[in-house]
Amino acid sequence: MKTFTLVFGAAYGMLSIIFGAFGAHALKKILSVEQLTNFETGVRYQMYSAFFLLIVGYILKFDNTSDKWISIFMILGTILFSFSIYFLSLQQYLGANLKFLGPITPLGGLMMIVSWAMLIFYFVKNEI
Repeated sequence: MKTFTLVFGAAYGMLSIIFGAFGAHALKKILSVEQLTNFETGVRYQMYSAFFLLIVGYILKFDNTSDKWISIFMILGTILFSFSIYFLSLQQYLGANLKFLGPITPLGGLMMIVSWAMLIFYFVKNEI
């Protein structure tokens, strides 16, 4: 699980740079200011998740279920949160009605919050 967490952290970081550059250059010409701002929000939170996963990948021992869920909630939450924002921002350009993804975004955000809360509990429990 440690390697899994670190690989996702590194992949999220790499993709954040790629998506950020794509947004700043290619999407700047085709998206509205609001759509581009939303896209950038997805990129920003994906990078926060990358840092989170890299840090917990080194801090946690992953010797119990709750340590594993800290990582899992952040990985899945980021996919639901950031990637739903990406698709919602691009739906007009893609010519698709992706509004069904709207409720997915806050669900992903909630999973990310739960991951942070579990990390706080870990720190308190382990007196770090």
